[in-house]
Amino acid sequence: MAAVAVPDGAEVSVGVLDPVSGAGVRHGGRAFVTASVVKVGILVALLLEAQDAGRALTGEERSHAAAMIGRSDNDAASALWRSGGRAAGLDAAHARLGLTGTEGGDGPRWGLTRTTVADQLLLLRQVFGAPADSELTAASRAYVRQLMERVVPEQAWGVPVVADAPPPGGAAWAVKNGWVPRDATGLWVVNSIGRVTVGGRDLLVAALSDGNPSRARGVALVEAAVRAAVSAFTGDGRRGGRAPVRRPG
Repeated sequence: MAAVAVPDGAEVSVGVLDPVSGAGVRHGGRAFVTASVVKVGILVALLLEAQDAGRALTGEERSHAAAMIGRSDNDAASALWRSGGRAAGLDAAHARLGLTGTEGGDGPRWGLTRTTVADQLLLLRQVFGAPADSELTAASRAYVRQLMERVVPEQAWGVPVVADAPPPGGAAWAVKNGWVPRDATGLWVVNSIGRVTVGGRDLLVAALSDGNPSRARGVALVEAAVRAAVSAFTGDGRRGGRAPVRRPG
């Protein structure tokens, strides 16, 4: 992380996990506002509820899920947030999965859920890790992966920045991003979570940031953090580095 230029007043936390070996690295441990990355948690909570009830998702639920993940539709997220019991439903699902540092947003404000990189990596492991370690069925896991691999092109930033070229008929990344300006300050929360294939190796990555002066600066910060963290596994200097800390004025 020494090579990452952090804007004055901004903060970033990032982590990488190898879902096969369990090896991981992490920088920073505080909680951040999720913005739209919480939509993965909302979907996982919905799938757990459906599994427990022994039912398939309804057509309306599938439509909302596809819009919520694929193009980050907020109305779709709000509909599933309400039907899933809002923060109480999300928190119950997260507790079941072992997420201890995440707390659902108040009332209708799902985007103000707070989370940590460690919790987001645990959540990603439910989707992309070993089936035996997941509360989700194979069908549920495949469904989440499929949606995260098909986000609209303009939202394919963050985690995918380090991805290999996609294999024939496959995907080298799966992602969900979040971004929102805070009302009180006008500064931006910018986050990215997902799975990436780099150097032929699948890695789970989560990067959370706030205090960014603009969305574009936040995206640049998150991508720099992703490159630096992934370089701990790849040893590729082009993806990270050991230069002195640079903090632009």
